[in-house]
Amino acid sequence: MIDVKPEILEALRNNAALTALLGGERIYQLVAPNADEFPRITFFEMSNFGSQYADDTESASEILVQVDVWSKGSTSKIAPEVDRTMKQIGFKRTSTADLYEADTKIYHKAMRYTTTREV
Repeated sequence: MIDVKPEILEALRNNAALTALLGGERIYQLVAPNADEFPRITFFEMSNFGSQYADDTESASEILVQVDVWSKGSTSKIAPEVDRTMKQIGFKRTSTADLYEADTKIYHKAMRYTTTREV
């Protein structure tokens, strides 16, 4: 099993255009420490499983992650920067969804990515 979370965090935080759009390094694994901080990004691993084997030993893992953009306004400038960064580190976008959290009035862009990495 391969842990890509540190790589994702570093890549997103090193994207100067992205952090400028967020107003700082507002990128967190799973949960943001300040619920009132907008815009922000959270991400988490959805799946991580052996996808290739040789001699009964895992030789590659397929990894699925979700990156979420949270904003009080539009996510349309932030999402392309996330996408560009994820592609630069070898992820392929598999789906996106524009969501709106009516109870909190927060715009939410859910973006899913996959990659296969050798162990």
